[in-house]
Amino acid sequence: MNLADVKRGDKFKIINIPDTLVKAKTLRFGISEGTTVECAEKIPGGPIIIKKNLQEIAIGRKLAKKITIDELTTKSAAYKAAIAR
Repeated sequence: MNLADVKRGDKFKIINIPDTLVKAKTLRFGISEGTTVECAEKIPGGPIIIKKNLQEIAIGRKLAKKITIDELTTKSAAYKAAIAR
């Protein structure tokens, strides 16, 4: 699964950032491989906004397709879990 596949509210772990330049830039914001982040917003045809703590970063769609992630929870799964309680 890649970053472009996420939906707003999904939480996921970044598995691989292939580009070393982008890897260095994201590292400055505290985001690296193994970091758990949340999709704050997904602009149709535009960037994916990811959120870690109080910081939000926009990632272009083309780059998002190259970043491999492991989905932890989806918004619908979290909603179903809340109803089950």
